[in-house]
Amino acid sequence: MGPLNGLRVIELQGIGPGPFCGMMLADMGAEIIRVDRAGSVGTEARESDVLARGRKSIGVDLKNPDGVETVLKLIETADVLLEGFRPGVTERLGLGPEICLERNPKIIYGRMTGWGQNGAMAHAAGHDINYISLSGVLNAIGEVGSRPTPPLNLVGDFGGGGMLLAFGIVAALFERSSSGKGQVIDAAMTDGSALLMNSIFGLMSQGVWTHERGKNLLDGGAHFYGTYETSDEKYISIGSIEPQFYALLLEKTGLAGDPEFAKQMSRQDWAAMRERLVSVFKEKTRDEWDQIMLGTDICYAPILNLDEAMEQQHNADRGTFTAVNGIKQAAPAPRFSRTEPKMPPPPVAPGNATQEILAGLGLSESEIAGLKGSGAVA
Repeated sequence: MGPLNGLRVIELQGIGPGPFCGMMLADMGAEIIRVDRAGSVGTEARESDVLARGRKSIGVDLKNPDGVETVLKLIETADVLLEGFRPGVTERLGLGPEICLERNPKIIYGRMTGWGQNGAMAHAAGHDINYISLSGVLNAIGEVGSRPTPPLNLVGDFGGGGMLLAFGIVAALFERSSSGKGQVIDAAMTDGSALLMNSIFGLMSQGVWTHERGKNLLDGGAHFYGTYETSDEKYISIGSIEPQFYALLLEKTGLAGDPEFAKQMSRQDWAAMRERLVSVFKEKTRDEWDQIMLGTDICYAPILNLDEAMEQQHNADRGTFTAVNGIKQAAPAPRFSRTEPKMPPPPVAPGNATQEILAGLGLSESEIAGLKGSGAVA
């Protein structure tokens, strides 16, 4: 059932990186109880909301003292709490870290924000694009002479946010195994996206990375590391950094022995060599280049759209993608030799398990009816 089988997580319903963190934990076998707003109960499950897979849901009115007390009782039974509100919101609700750790000294209290719990920007609104702007990431991404290009919302929300929090939770759980104590995790997307840039900071310190977009080794500046259009208006990618891979690239493109390409790391010549390669790759279709390069040590791959990626042979061999009730999505990862996780169930409707969850807390039928009657739960 996965390496996190037996772990209980309470997730205060949110959007983006918080649910992504919850999905990662659910994918690894954790039991995730999502606390949805009571007012959302009665709406249908959104099976397209892939980040919400693997949950049970209870509908709670967090403005009702009995609703807050119900969540605190859940927290007493849990290993982890996930929340993604602005700083201070859970404290005002009566669900802040101090209260939760008092009720359960072993709880791992995971907090997901863009700016962090403190700092000059802590209470401002923002989105992924803003967080990766402040951390310096966005300025580094884009073509030469163009404005910065947002890399979807992968770097801030998911890599520097949800995945960072999931890592923090597992680290805190490991520490708890020896100390017996819970703690609070402050996971900020500005911090996480900055962390993802550490290899680039290292290159800057060596003097081999500049602030000019599209003129560096890994941002498309190098002719041997970038993307090219093919004759059928599709695209391919090459990453022939190492000399032996570069030599193979020149061989397969018919440029071996061309003196212009002899000095691979001559930065002042990169633009001219790139223009030559633009012409070469335009001579064949993407499928024709696949026949020549795919599976070789050139470090080559066709640039696939999402539908194509789901059908590609290597991805099919590994089961990288799957479909649940017709909804295509990535399967749980990484892989484990003994505790291989199963595909978690699809997203559920808000409040789908309210009765089951409350009964699991030991509440009687009359107590549950009282909570429902007062509107504390739905």
